[in-house]
Amino acid sequence: MRCSTPYLWCTSVLILFSATGIFAADPYVFFDWTVSYLTASPFNTRQQVIGINGQFPGPVLNVTTNWNVVINVKNNLDEPLLLTWNGIQHRKNSWQDGVLGTNCPIPSGWNWTYEFQVKDQIGSFFYFPSTNFQRASGGYGGIIINNRDIIPLPFNLPDGDVTLFISDWFTKSHKKLRKDVESKINFGHPDGIVINGFGPFPYSREVASDVVSYGTINVEPGRTYRFRVHNSGIATSLNFRIQNHNLLLVETEGSYTVQQNYTNMDIHVGQSFSFLVTMDQSGSNDYYIVASPRFANSSSSVKASGVAILHYSNSQGPASGPLPDPPIELDTSFSMNQARSIRLNTSAGAARPNPQGSFKYGQITVTDVYVIVNRPPEMINGRLRTTLNGISYVPHSTPLKLAQQYNISGVYKLDFPKRPMNRHPKFDTSVINGTYKGFMEIIFQNSDTTVKSYHLDGYAFFVVGMDFGLWTENSRSSYNKGDGVARSTTQVFPGAWTAILVYLDNAGMWNLRIDNLASWYLGQEAYLSVVNPEIDTSENSIPENTIYCGRLSPLQKDQAERVNFSGSSRSIFLTSIEILLTLFAILVSSLAR
Repeated sequence: MRCSTPYLWCTSVLILFSATGIFAADPYVFFDWTVSYLTASPFNTRQQVIGINGQFPGPVLNVTTNWNVVINVKNNLDEPLLLTWNGIQHRKNSWQDGVLGTNCPIPSGWNWTYEFQVKDQIGSFFYFPSTNFQRASGGYGGIIINNRDIIPLPFNLPDGDVTLFISDWFTKSHKKLRKDVESKINFGHPDGIVINGFGPFPYSREVASDVVSYGTINVEPGRTYRFRVHNSGIATSLNFRIQNHNLLLVETEGSYTVQQNYTNMDIHVGQSFSFLVTMDQSGSNDYYIVASPRFANSSSSVKASGVAILHYSNSQGPASGPLPDPPIELDTSFSMNQARSIRLNTSAGAARPNPQGSFKYGQITVTDVYVIVNRPPEMINGRLRTTLNGISYVPHSTPLKLAQQYNISGVYKLDFPKRPMNRHPKFDTSVINGTYKGFMEIIFQNSDTTVKSYHLDGYAFFVVGMDFGLWTENSRSSYNKGDGVARSTTQVFPGAWTAILVYLDNAGMWNLRIDNLASWYLGQEAYLSVVNPEIDTSENSIPENTIYCGRLSPLQKDQAERVNFSGSSRSIFLTSIEILLTLFAILVSSLAR
């Protein structure tokens, strides 16, 4: 069993639970996180970043399939906060999703406790702040969900595990970037690319003129490491590569993939990949780890490349020579073909023992079809906004999930159009009306000039096709109906479409968004409502520690204990202590016999 630095007694709880057979399958782990501003200098300019427990990036949440996770989050920022868990499905529990459609934000100085189960999931994900443009200042960290011991990995256990965050970075604060976006100012190219919060190794004279701290990954020759790489940026697709080393792709966003070697991988905003990398070089010197922008002009790309160092323990000198070559800068065809090459490993078990290919998605009848078109920013009532199917989403002061729970009318409408309407763009809080256990086909059509990343909370969807031009009914003939990879974030290239299939078996209110932050902030999101028409006793009820806002503000009680555990999670904390003491007494008694 694995337990990643929660409270000291967490390990004891897990050991005692395992020893006695109580809750051994679904243990609880507890964390206490404080989100606050830190000072960092990724590009030799001191600036304010968002860290967790004094770390930037934040701590890695390392758990195992079906574990119950309890995280008490204290908001020490000067503005409201929500954390969302990119790719975590929160089975029948959208109350924990951490977006404005499901949760009231945590006020400054308050704490709130997330409690969720990583039910039937494995893989590599990350969390980040979902409001107020805060992700531009950090606040993100990794999530690892390990296989249960009874389900073998489809590869040998690696000798080590490395989490890497690659991200475009701006020296402007998130507040200034947010104001620029609101003021119709294009924030342009990033000031650079950071890897785990560090600026680039001085690989050229131009870069060497700025003295910055850079990241180093220490490795042993001959060993194999699992690199979990996340694009946590706000706008820029990045190409990832390691000098003189192959990247064996094994997993992406919770799906084991057909294992293929790549010399580089395009990773788009919000996406996560994991590779096996074998240290098969002589180790006579260090090697470059590179993340460089895609689909930008070459001069800005060279200046912006993020570079860390892969350091063998027997290395005799620094990395040298030019950076490993990226793909042709503006070649979107290369990137699309690479994406099409990523396929599901249908024979491997994952969260469950049965093979991933057991779910024959290509043989299921589609019940609903949505063609969702995103357009470039446009003026609506004097404001620069973005739209999906002509609707610029406006968050209501009352979260949609709370409005649904309390039957409050006028907060949202279940009328999101299945295709673009022949009308002027407008503001609205329009929701997709999903059919519980229906099978939905969604085609994302990108009418903008840059790559967009679409993300759906609550689900892993099958990416079945993508191509340039306009999608038509005939496009279905090119769909991959056998081993399309299941993931939660997919890229849509400019002037192109991507098609997904998703089985709506997870009741809740789920956010569908473009992960590129300015697009999301200006209105390119919607919500998918999936309601089980029958009473489902397994669906999570509203948490006792719910924060109320908007039209439900009168229900909110003052949070007297702003630092301690609140609501239901406090009771869980106390109950766990009581269980621990009881189990300890039982164990001592049994050993004394």
